Amino acid sequence: MSLLDAVAFLTRVPVPVRERFDLARAAWAFPVVGALVGLVVGGVAVAGSLVLPPLVASVLAVAAGVLLTGALHLDGLADCADSCGGRDREARLRIMKDSSVGVYGVAAVVLDLLLLVALVQALVVALPWASAVVVLAGGYAVSRAAILPVALWLPSARPSGTGGVLTGGLQPAGVVVAVIVAVVLVMVGALVWTPLAVVLVGGGVGALIVALWARQTLGGVTGDVFGAVVEISLLGALLAAALALRV
Repeated sequence: MSLLDAVAFLTRVPVPVRERFDLARAAWAFPVVGALVGLVVGGVAVAGSLVLPPLVASVLAVAAGVLLTGALHLDGLADCADSCGGRDREARLRIMKDSSVGVYGVAAVVLDLLLLVALVQALVVALPWASAVVVLAGGYAVSRAAILPVALWLPSARPSGTGGVLTGGLQPAGVVVAVIVAVVLVMVGALVWTPLAVVLVGGGVGALIVALWARQTLGGVTGDVFGAVVEISLLGALLAAALALRV
């Protein structure tokens, strides 16, 4: 049931949902769900590049990831970007709760997707198909696991929201297990592409940047912050992989 809770929380895949998520117990499965989404994205990118230009295949692959997750994390990124226009903490939280998307939010989503497509294309062009899929699976696994240390470190800025649901019962042991699962997945993937460990560093840096911003401007985390952590951590992980290709 923990795996199903993680799938229901992180994706829009139709699974049996209980009345109450036990996200603290499902923490270990966050990187597993991320890896599965990454495998789909990587599979679409590689298969598509066999019959289509790599850029077109990469767009389709990123679109598949967006469909699987229901643009959930992109919505969080957009709300966080829009909140930068707020004068104080209360104004920022109010903006984040508003369902409309402003210019900052649109710009953040567009730039995020453009960079993600470019990174997927770079990986598909430069690596053998198995290595490209493994890198994407590793990056997606790390980006989902990155939510948990941030949730453990920072308090909920809005206890009644999604951030409060996750941070409320989260225990250090659960976070440690999830991080170990992510590291193990990356280590297994490194058997296919040796430098894969760089995604751990890049993903961690991306998550830290968002966490420091949330701490400074919001005094804690919200569900939208978790979405931004996923997106920026993913970009950081794949950027690190792209840099490793140039070394």
